[in-house]
Amino acid sequence: MNQLSIPALLLSCFFCLGGCSVRQIAISKLGDSLAESGSVYASDNDMELVGAALPFSLKTIEGLLVEVPNHKALLVTAASGFTQYSYVYVDLESMELEPTDPARAAELKLRAKNLYLRGRAYALRAVELTRQDFIHGLRDDPESTLSVFTKDNIPELYWLSLSWAAAISSDKSDMEMVADLNLIDPIMHRCLELDESYDQGALHEFMISYQGERSPMQGGGTSLAREHYERAMELSGDIRINSLVSLADSVSIGEQNHAEFEWALQQALAFDVNVYPPYRLANLVSQKRARLLLSRSDDYFLED
Repeated sequence: MNQLSIPALLLSCFFCLGGCSVRQIAISKLGDSLAESGSVYASDNDMELVGAALPFSLKTIEGLLVEVPNHKALLVTAASGFTQYSYVYVDLESMELEPTDPARAAELKLRAKNLYLRGRAYALRAVELTRQDFIHGLRDDPESTLSVFTKDNIPELYWLSLSWAAAISSDKSDMEMVADLNLIDPIMHRCLELDESYDQGALHEFMISYQGERSPMQGGGTSLAREHYERAMELSGDIRINSLVSLADSVSIGEQNHAEFEWALQQALAFDVNVYPPYRLANLVSQKRARLLLSRSDDYFLED
């Protein structure tokens, strides 16, 4: 998570500074500091504590963006923050409640979608600092549109893709959004072309789920998802486990490979999250998802 809470008094002092230019410079500096302070949450070992702190941090970031709307680092931080908050604290809760309270689970799914779309909007604003009218360009000529982006643009392109795909996944009845799923493909291929090792293989990790959700006719499928899994595991250096969980969820179930499903999730659960603190929270989240998937294994597989 890429946010750090700031006392309300400190924030109000920045907003009350006299002179527009002085205030904007101060807020921009504060934004720089906020956007660079990811380790505080990422290394935490208490998911609930982080969940309680994040809403204030996210609203603080939105307040800063009112003053400095083109602050790229803050836009990316907002995109990643809303996307991750939605996944961990809304989407996973919906998954937990599905068997016992489907009505509440559906409400949470809708909330998750809306938060993902908020994250997507911030990511798109960051992307359009480099290329205006990006979505139109992506539909019309993806190769030319994406050619202007460099390795430095991967964070905003990545969070745009992730939030976009998550919003689609959270409401597959929204056919207008589902029709856009293939637009993510050229974005991710451009990112992989620029730096496939970004964030210890995060791009390949995303592609496990993305390709697993698409059929071979759509250019995806479990075979491609497996290739991305293998590469993600090579690049992660055994410091994070989401690739294992994504393999189980997006590949093993589709291929009805129950043994692999159980193996991958048990491997994830056996992982020591303290081995690499910078990914501790992410690994705890992956283990929570692994437990949820294991609890539903009877729903995913035909009788052996």
